[in-house]
Amino acid sequence: MASKVRLYVDHPLGVGQSVPLSREQAHYLFGVMRLGEGAVLSLINGAHGEWGAEVVKAGRKGGILLCQVQTAPLQMPPDLWLLFAPIRKERTAFIVEKAVEMGASRVMPVQTDFTQSANRIRQDKLQAHAIEAAEQCGGTFAPPVDDLAKLDRVLKDWPTDRQLMFCDELLIGDPVTLPDTQGPWAILIGPEGGFSPAERDRLRGLDYAHAVSLGPRILRADTAAVAALTIWQQALGDW
Repeated sequence: MASKVRLYVDHPLGVGQSVPLSREQAHYLFGVMRLGEGAVLSLINGAHGEWGAEVVKAGRKGGILLCQVQTAPLQMPPDLWLLFAPIRKERTAFIVEKAVEMGASRVMPVQTDFTQSANRIRQDKLQAHAIEAAEQCGGTFAPPVDDLAKLDRVLKDWPTDRQLMFCDELLIGDPVTLPDTQGPWAILIGPEGGFSPAERDRLRGLDYAHAVSLGPRILRADTAAVAALTIWQQALGDW
């Protein structure tokens, strides 16, 4: 019952469970993907794995799907948060999408001293990007995307049992060394202007924070996010 069409729904999934569709979901399935009654697709909701479902009612303003069989169990990513300073809209969306594909369990935009004020975010839009990425990459979990928060506030409330890998452009070319510490982790990517001296000093003073280099060249923020996730996954993740 595998299907190339995958849809994230905010509804319980199980054998015989009916799933109502919103107008937007109906438009996507019946208007864009050209599915009709009797068609089969895959559903995920971030809690119950992946389920094959049949279209039992198709309309312009809505529809109904019927769950039939579980096709994959829920697969949770590692307990890894990604913190990043927002950049331009399309590149911020790229970071969120790649965070989902590469196994982040929470995405946290943060405002740093050098974050440009013009780089505002729409939390609902970024959450939609996360859901779309989960649909497209075969995942069964879409991580929550937080609203923008100030970095100093996030660090003030930080759970000290969670290790923090922060990427420092001043360490260009230094070998990457991470402690082989299991348990919860997070990655912090700075803004296009880098961390301020005060932020860098604060981070370096935290027992749970670990500064790393991302190679011999300065990376764009969106590239840095992918590189940092790759480094962590290879060293401590589920790759």
